[in-house]
Amino acid sequence: MSLVKLNIKGISYSQTQNGAYALILNEVDGERKLPIVIGAFEAQSIAIALEKEIKPPRPLTHDLFKNFADRFDIVVKQVIIHKLVDGVFFSSIICERDRIEEIIDARTSDAIALALRFNAPIFTYKNILDKAGIYLKINPEQGEEGIGSDDDVLSAPQTFGAEASVSGEGYSQYNLQELHEQLENAVQNEDYEKAAKIRDEISKRES
Repeated sequence: MSLVKLNIKGISYSQTQNGAYALILNEVDGERKLPIVIGAFEAQSIAIALEKEIKPPRPLTHDLFKNFADRFDIVVKQVIIHKLVDGVFFSSIICERDRIEEIIDARTSDAIALALRFNAPIFTYKNILDKAGIYLKINPEQGEEGIGSDDDVLSAPQTFGAEASVSGEGYSQYNLQELHEQLENAVQNEDYEKAAKIRDEISKRES
């Protein structure tokens, strides 16, 4: 299976679920976005890593892992989002020490928070992006993608609440055509957390 490289577009705050965030990953050589609902702590950690000028007074958990790994000559080479089951993404961290490679299972949000600190690339498999990726239509009047300006995406920590959960509840009464229409509307309105939930409901029915 071929790997597709991703980069981080940003983190958007959920408009519908308190304390929830949507991490937006962008296909490097394509137009698809991969929104992933993440918890507040992980959103804070990723936001701090994205904002290079912000240094917390004490190491966060992912900073501690980085310091620990540096001390023992462990390098994170890459992160792979390798599986999607019932709306939950599974990831692996590829590490190397003394030229010996190890694969460690991790939550996707943790894996990405570490990838940022190690400047490691992020990948997913093409079949996962085909299943869960979202195309953003280009507005001909603006000539830009419909994801909004960079000001609409968090790049620094805000006030964070409880851990977010991924759920397709609330969409069981809709048929597939209605779900696809709602997905398109959610993307156009830049509500990526809602889009992720609708996409997961569609994936469950089509699998």
